[in-house]
Amino acid sequence: MATSVIMPQLGESVVDGTITKWLKKEGDLVEEFEPLLEVETVKVTSEIPSPASGILLKILVPEGRTVLARTVLGWIGSQGEIIPDRLLSEGVHSMLENPDEQEKEAQSLAIEKKNPMRFISPVVNKLAGENQLDLTKITGTGGNGRITKKDVLSYLENRPIGEPEPRETPAWETPGSGDLFKPTGMLMPDPKHMQNSEKVYISAKKAEQMLPLSSTRKAIAEHMVLSKRISAHVTTVMEADLTNIVKHRSENLQLFQRDHVRLTYTPYFLIAISHALRKVPVLNSSLTENGLVLHSEINIGMAVSLGDEGLIVPVIHNADSFSLMGMARKVNDLADRARKHKLTPDEVTGGTFSLTNHGTGGSLFATPIINQPQVGILGVGMIQKRAVVIQEAIAIRPMVYLSLTFDHRIIDGSTADEFLSEVVHQLQN
Repeated sequence: MATSVIMPQLGESVVDGTITKWLKKEGDLVEEFEPLLEVETVKVTSEIPSPASGILLKILVPEGRTVLARTVLGWIGSQGEIIPDRLLSEGVHSMLENPDEQEKEAQSLAIEKKNPMRFISPVVNKLAGENQLDLTKITGTGGNGRITKKDVLSYLENRPIGEPEPRETPAWETPGSGDLFKPTGMLMPDPKHMQNSEKVYISAKKAEQMLPLSSTRKAIAEHMVLSKRISAHVTTVMEADLTNIVKHRSENLQLFQRDHVRLTYTPYFLIAISHALRKVPVLNSSLTENGLVLHSEINIGMAVSLGDEGLIVPVIHNADSFSLMGMARKVNDLADRARKHKLTPDEVTGGTFSLTNHGTGGSLFATPIINQPQVGILGVGMIQKRAVVIQEAIAIRPMVYLSLTFDHRIIDGSTADEFLSEVVHQLQN
């Protein structure tokens, strides 16, 4: 009897996932527990093992599609085994929670089988318009012959020789369009707009490179824009003298290395934030329709750069319970696994406050964007030696700018400064 491949719930608060890659194709032999596909949830990619040994008979959900947890993704069975039509059509939409959506999806599948061109996604439609493509010339590889974004990009890469490239057209060719330039097919200026002495130069425009956005970059973009729309962002900046921390770190580097722990400055900032959140708990909250929720746990998100892929924010749960050694070990572990894409969904959810160390790239101070539904995020600039006045004398000290962005719907400037002053106090003492 065939075994269904189910979209698992990969975290306590994770309700859906996006199929990023099938590691096997239909007809391939798979072993139980062998990696079968990759799923992305909240910017974390996880390998999903095969639930059984056999032949991958049918893939129901193509790459790039987002579905709810417990959705049937495909079927594994014996060679030549037939999956009933009822299960093949049911698999894609049977787990949708809204009955109306189930009916709509079922009708869509039926119509799509008859005419795949009836169902073109907005992304595919936009790509086709920008590149002046005739979609009837593109073979769809999606379900029931649907044309996917991947199909369009593949077609563009292998565009037949001689097919016109998109270019920019002066506005006189499209009167009333409101655009100075717009993409079109061929360059043919209107003689009515030419003087006798004018010379017309026709040149081929070099094709521009199309770099598709990764699902991680799309998620970041959506989250950042959403945050700016929701919260009233205000940033306050203070500086801290890190003389004591620089000295302490220097004295303890070898001690931590003996325990195979890299001691960076990040654990110091996290512990200082934890103390400040205990003293000013309103910064450890979330605004809901029913009021302000003051979180009992201090869970600090720590932004980790993934290079060209963007960034991810693993969460240190119960951050106020760690010693410096424990915090350093936790920071090392999360950062290393984040760069190797080995985090679990639960390790990037549940944050109540965030830290971003933008100073690693040489930035002095910044205005970070709040990570919803939190109400604050602390940015740490580059640590640099500067001349400062201490007790009427000029001294050279390792200084750092700290930028606190807070939600002004909930927190006033005086409260924000109280919190940031406490962070500075913890770092300096």
